Amino acid sequence: MKMRKKTIIWMAAGAVAALLLLIAGCYLAVVWNASGRTYDNTADIPHNKFGLLLATSPITPGGARNFYFDNRIKAAVELYDAGKVQFIIASGGDYTRLYKNGCDEPRAIRDSLVARGIEADRILLDYEGTRTLNSIAKAKEVYGLESLTLISQKYHNERAIYLADRYGIKAVGYNAEPSPIRRNRIKNTLREYLARVRMFLDIVTDRRPDIRKDTLREGGSR
Repeated sequence: MKMRKKTIIWMAAGAVAALLLLIAGCYLAVVWNASGRTYDNTADIPHNKFGLLLATSPITPGGARNFYFDNRIKAAVELYDAGKVQFIIASGGDYTRLYKNGCDEPRAIRDSLVARGIEADRILLDYEGTRTLNSIAKAKEVYGLESLTLISQKYHNERAIYLADRYGIKAVGYNAEPSPIRRNRIKNTLREYLARVRMFLDIVTDRRPDIRKDTLREGGSR
């Protein structure tokens, strides 16, 4: 009986160790793949006609200010003002009817960018960007882009670059600052570990993105 119990414990420990190695391996593979392709300042990043701003809501589910949104907006404006992108795709979802503090993310991005001096006709609204997979696939299959600049925090840009490679898009990432709140940074880092595992599961299972071919919208309309 004791031997059987020990065997079960060792098997459980081995399974946990294997899972942790899998998670760490997925994370590090994405970091390695994006090495040298994310940038922290506009002077170094190459020019692309289109920037893809990967959306998040301007407010958190609890109704607080979302610094990740603010910093992505700031990064997009920096790129545009430096002449490193000419158009910005605001890729996200409309969650106004789904959640108490749900937001129309593409519209929020557009309004924030316009308030900072970017013309509305330079902004494309992508309402199918509810997942990074959808955003990247649509950039290729609907917008027909061969290259683009990703705009998000570094961890997100790294994962998006991996997906861009899968779709044959030559992508670089411009890194927005993370939240100044430490607990939010920790939470998003932990979430990213699982997001990368999910990405590889999508690749292994050949998951198709949930996009349509007729959903190109300019910033002045919806």
